[in-house]
This record gives sequence, C-alpha cells and structure tokens, in this order.
Amino acid sequence: MTATHQALWVDRRGTFRVGPAPTPTPRPGELVVEAHAVALNPVDAMPGVARRFVYPWLRLPTVLGTDVAGTVVAVGEGVSRFRIGDRVVGFASGQERFRNDPAHGAFQHVVVLAADLTAHVPDEVALTDAVVLPLALTTAAAGLFEPDQLGLPLPVGTPVKAGDERDETVLVWGAATSVGNNAVQLARAAGYRVVATASPRSAALVLGLGASAVVDYRGRSAVDEVVAALEGHTLAGTVAIGAGSLSRTIRVARRTQGTRRVASAYPSPVTAVRRQLARPYGVRVSAIWGGSPARSAVGPAMFRDVLPVALAHGRYRPSPPAEVVGEDLASIPAGLERLRGGVAARKLVVRLRRDPDPR
Repeated sequence: MTATHQALWVDRRGTFRVGPAPTPTPRPGELVVEAHAVALNPVDAMPGVARRFVYPWLRLPTVLGTDVAGTVVAVGEGVSRFRIGDRVVGFASGQERFRNDPAHGAFQHVVVLAADLTAHVPDEVALTDAVVLPLALTTAAAGLFEPDQLGLPLPVGTPVKAGDERDETVLVWGAATSVGNNAVQLARAAGYRVVATASPRSAALVLGLGASAVVDYRGRSAVDEVVAALEGHTLAGTVAIGAGSLSRTIRVARRTQGTRRVASAYPSPVTAVRRQLARPYGVRVSAIWGGSPARSAVGPAMFRDVLPVALAHGRYRPSPPAEVVGEDLASIPAGLERLRGGVAARKLVVRLRRDPDPR
C-alpha cells in the first residue's frame, strides 16, 4: 500500500474537503480495509452545531462515516477470522468517544476496522447492498439486546423453527426505517413474534422481513390498532423509532400485558423528559446509542456469530434497499444534503473507485 490515500475530511465549520490521509497499519485485533462502498446516515448529515451537540468529544478535522464495505488489505496480530482479499462489511467506530480517530472513519479509501465489528460478505451479496447494514444493525441490536435497553436474549446462529418461537411479542414502531428493518429481523432471529408500524406503501416490505402484523402509524387509531394486534400476547419490549414514536409507544405499553420497557432510537432532550413522565405509570424509557455495541458483547455477537451465518444462508436481508448516489468521495456531501431533505424506504450509498492519484 502507498503511504497516503484519499479521505473526505470535515472541519469545525462543517466544511468538507477531499485530501490525503496517512495509510494505517493495523494494530492487534484490527483490519485495514480498502473501501468499495459507504452508506450515508442522518448522523453524518448533521450540521456542525448539531454534530458538536451529539459528539462533543470529537476532535476536528476528522473523517466521518460508520458504514463501510470492501476488501481486507492488511490483518492485525491476533486476528484469525479474516484473510487478505476477503469481502467484508463493518462498523467504522471513528466517531465513538472511546476511539475518536479519523483512521477509523468510513469516508475514505482505506479504513481501519475492529475485527470484532466486521463480518464476511458472501459472493452473492453485492458490497453496495451489504453496506446499508452496520449502524442500523448496531442501533437495532443495542435497543433489543443491551442490558440497559430491552435486555432480550441474543439470537443464536441457527434459525428459529416454526413452533419454537417465544410466546412473546416485540413491538417495532417505525419499522420501515433502516433501524426498524433490522429490528424486525433481529427480533425474529431471536425467536419473537413482531408487531410493527409502517406506512401502507412499506407494509409489504416489513411483512416480508418477518413481522406478523403491520399497523399504519399515521392513523388516529394507530395506538388502538397496535393494542388490538397485541391482544392475547405478552409484550417483551418496544423499540420506538422516529419523531413522535415515543409518546404513542408509552401509551401502548401502559395498555398491554408484559414488560413496559421502551427503547427509543430518538435520543434527545425530549426523550429525557418523557422518561421522567413515564415513570409513575411503570413504563421504563431508555435512549439507544447506536455505537454502544462497539464496546459490549452485543457488537461481536452480531458481526461474528449472527450476521455472517445469516447472510450466507439468505436468512438476513440487507434492507432498506441501497440507492447508489455517487462514485467517489467528492459526491458524499451532495448525498448528505439530499439525506437532510428526507429519504424514505431506501439507504443512500456511494460507490468508491480506487484512488485516481495513489501518491
């Protein structure tokens, strides 16, 4: 590899520029991956002021991005699962507090990944499809499985057979989102029945991912319809995704049998206020941090034990569908601008070519 490669840097003002970055050498437990595709997430599209609120520890300039897929070009000491040339997808942890390192940001041609947060991609799955998974997967997994969230048992590698499902239901409010798509699949993989909400145009997609019932969240009777769909079933927990989801899922939890734990994927001051207001009713609200599995047993379980096997056997769908919106690093800012305007039922992806100037 050359001494430098090209990266998309962001400064304190939120200004992006493509420029050189030192090509890293992997430390123990790490991989170096040549990126072929990156996916864009709302957290990447935040303006500078909002980014400083969400990531107050972040040293700038840095390289953003969490979702990356490509091929392994170097393997660190102690890593036995991967070889040079393997096709992989991984969670780039450069923005996390414990990491805070541009070498681990996704928006560049050469990325450092923790081996425990990386999964093999089968040949039949395009890297531009697989790359939609990492942050949405870890956010959904955090909400479902972290002990301070819903704390559900982790999925096992083998599929749950008909008749062996748990006699409990998980509610996924906002199932047509990236996080929701993954929450439905992971809850089913863990053996739970799933009731979900989505718009009518996304209902078929959500049912295809494994939900037993889908309610239109926009209707005035949505809460009543969800309660009816849960009748006769024990609620194992709720994942609330999107603006407006928390108040309605709290109302559902108060009216159903089972746990009253609600994990919100909308961490904001409003979530903190609603957490306090819900306590007198026995409803426990928690705020999901999508990067928490990078520091817990949940992340390695997803990328080492669950995802590779499920992808290889066609039991896990990279979803929502990828839409390629560019072919190089310079096209990422325009993709982020489009993302800020709102994107539904798909994930924006940029395909990366090899450095045109590898010096």
